[in-house]
Amino acid sequence: MAEAAEHPPPVVTASDGADVDSANSILSYWYFHLPNFALAALMYTLLGRALLGLLVEPNSSNYIWRFFCRITDPVVAAVAVVTPKAAAPVVIWLFGVVWLFWARVVMLQLFLLAGAVPKAG
Repeated sequence: MAEAAEHPPPVVTASDGADVDSANSILSYWYFHLPNFALAALMYTLLGRALLGLLVEPNSSNYIWRFFCRITDPVVAAVAVVTPKAAAPVVIWLFGVVWLFWARVVMLQLFLLAGAVPKAG
């Protein structure tokens, strides 16, 4: 029976050509990954709120619905300022998802331009 060869951990090449361990990369670049994770969590929670809003009444006492509302209300309030007042709440929620997505893209681009994240490949 052939023994399985041990494989080295995945390696990412940084922009300066140095090899960076993938687990070490996450800890080394926490200042990028932490806000990116927070924006992603808000974005997907807001998308969940839009989908759950199709099934639950707006004033429901369901604890999951209340959690989604409590977490995403600050984003919804910010998006509502730049969205026409005639828009339905679900449209504001979906615009919030789009705004958060583009905030993540812009943040990534700024970090890449500053050379503050490792470049793959």
